[in-house]
Parts: sequence; structure tokens; C-alpha cells
Amino acid sequence: MATTEVKVMPERAKKPLWQRLGWLALIWLGSVVSLALVAGLIRLLMAAAGMRTH
Repeated sequence: MATTEVKVMPERAKKPLWQRLGWLALIWLGSVVSLALVAGLIRLLMAAAGMRTH
């Protein structure tokens, strides 16, 4: 039977809070930008197909 080992990070290897929050903000910003790009692309395709918003 397989066992699962849980490795606890030593205190010195733990990243500071500001760095972890920075990564969170960076990932969030990247997802918002990618969503905006996809929405813009869909809007362009719809305009090319003759569908307009009024």
C-alpha cells in the first residue's frame, strides 16, 4: 500500500507575504487581460460576420 508523505517547508524556505500576494496579483491581472483579449477577438469576429451591437 502506498503512503503519502507530507513535506513541511522549513520556516526559512517560506516566501514573504508581499511576494506571495504579488504573485497572486500578477496571476489575477494576467487572467483579466487574457479574458479581455478573448472578448475583443469574439467581438471582432461577430462584427466581421455582420452582427452589430446597438
